[in-house]
Amino acid sequence: MKCPYCGFDDSKVIDSRPTDDKIRRRRECIKCSGRFTTYEAIEKPLLMVEKRSGGFEQFDKQKLIKGIFTAIKKRPVTKAQVDDIADYVENYCADRLKTVIKSEEIGNIVLDRLREIDPISYIRFASVYKDFTDIASFVAVISEFDENKAN
Repeated sequence: MKCPYCGFDDSKVIDSRPTDDKIRRRRECIKCSGRFTTYEAIEKPLLMVEKRSGGFEQFDKQKLIKGIFTAIKKRPVTKAQVDDIADYVENYCADRLKTVIKSEEIGNIVLDRLREIDPISYIRFASVYKDFTDIASFVAVISEFDENKAN
C-alpha cells in the first residue's frame, strides 16, 4: 500500500477492525511515519439473471427485496426476515459458484422461504411470480400449500 504522504510502497498495519461489509485498517508508513486508513472489501462476482423473455440483467438485491416487501405488506414478516431471504439467494449462488441464475429459480427459492414464514405472503408472492390470470390459479396454489402443510 503506497503512503499518501510520501509515496513509499511499504506500510505496517497498526489496527484492524470490521465495519459493515469491509475491514478498516489503520496503517503507518515505514519511511515517514505518516498514518492513514484503508478499507478492504470483498469483491463479489457478477451475477446475471436470465429473464423469462430470454434476456439478461444484473442481479439487483434491492429489486428482490422490494418485490418481497410488496408480498409481505401488512403481514407479520420482519425486515430482517426479508433481508435473510435476499442474502440466502446471494449466498446460494456464491456457494455454487453460479454466475447466471434463472429468474424462475430465484422465484422458487423465495417461495420456499416465504412458505416457511407466512402463508399469505407466500400466496401473494406466488400470484405475481406465477402470473395468475384466474381464480383457478389461486385455488391451485392454496390447495398445493395445504397439501404440503399436511405432509
